[in-house]
Amino acid sequence: MQTNDLTPEKLRELADLKPDNARVLSLFLNLAPTEFASPAARGAEVRSLIDQANRLVKDEDGIGHDELMALRDDVARADRYFNNGDFDAKGAHGLAVYLAGPADLFEIVKLPRPVQTNVVVDDSPYIEPIADLGSRARWGVLLVSRKNGRILRGTSDGLREVDQVWDDVHSQHDQGGWSQARYQRSVEEEKNSHVRAVCDVLFEHHKRAPFDSLLVGCNEELYPDVQGSLHNYLTERLVGRFDVDVENTTPETVFEAAQPKIHEHESQRERDSLDRLVEGVNAGGRGVAGLEKTLEALNEQRVGKLLINYGFNDPGTQCPQCGSLYPAGVANCPADGTSTESRDGITESAIERALAQSAEVVVIRWHGDDIEPLGNIGAVLRF
Repeated sequence: MQTNDLTPEKLRELADLKPDNARVLSLFLNLAPTEFASPAARGAEVRSLIDQANRLVKDEDGIGHDELMALRDDVARADRYFNNGDFDAKGAHGLAVYLAGPADLFEIVKLPRPVQTNVVVDDSPYIEPIADLGSRARWGVLLVSRKNGRILRGTSDGLREVDQVWDDVHSQHDQGGWSQARYQRSVEEEKNSHVRAVCDVLFEHHKRAPFDSLLVGCNEELYPDVQGSLHNYLTERLVGRFDVDVENTTPETVFEAAQPKIHEHESQRERDSLDRLVEGVNAGGRGVAGLEKTLEALNEQRVGKLLINYGFNDPGTQCPQCGSLYPAGVANCPADGTSTESRDGITESAIERALAQSAEVVVIRWHGDDIEPLGNIGAVLRF
């Protein structure tokens, strides 16, 4: 069962955090089951991560003594976490750990997909490797048979089971006469009651933590009953049906069965975002493309949706005074004249800026060839 601790709210909270007089240590650990299934393999990767963190902190330049000591304490704290029995990799394919002792920050985020093992020291949490996870559609999956209901939730990276609903529904059988007709009506009423009960439980889950999209696993005969029992809010999010063994299937197998429809829907969602961007760019109003114009729109807080090609990370500059972002080569901030600071990759700062203004971040994975001619980055604008 895959685990995803990252929510849009958590991502925005991390993006907004910029502690005073302290550096943030961001650790990323690859836990891909194909490579690190055994405790020995995970232990070796952890040792590599901590060694990398120690080397990076030792070589860190341009910071004060107190900040350096705090970073060393953070590395030691991470080492203790991984090696004193607190570390639990269950359900995670990757891990992000953020530490900043002076800011009382020690955040552990389990991820549903692998990340490259890496260490970053910066003045804020490094979120670029996980940014699109927090903005991914939240899926609900409802499995329904005549006697059982199961509810799973997750993203396009994996699902976890969150609830089950069992009902003692009589099976249909052949029995002639009026008693058979009455029995069949009773069976149908029980079945309908069961489906309604399962859908009511699903809606309670949606009210506590809303789904963006919904899939139903059931046979074709039962599907119209499910559709008719869903709350309108869930009907609006219904993507379709898929075949699955409701009673005996693991969450991993459910995900495999649902994955084609999930990926098809996610790809279309990405396509729709790109179409909106192109339409806005061509109309010369509600869309901009290319690094310079996109950063300008971010600086003006006009971005409603930021689109970035997967892997794109051109260099740029940032004003330390007002936080404005510019392409590489801009020596002084046009807004206040302050000397800018170089960024080897500007994507991280662009994502932080977008999240700070509650913009959606879409990392393009299926249609990279279509955003590349636009400069690999663009934005749909609010105004």
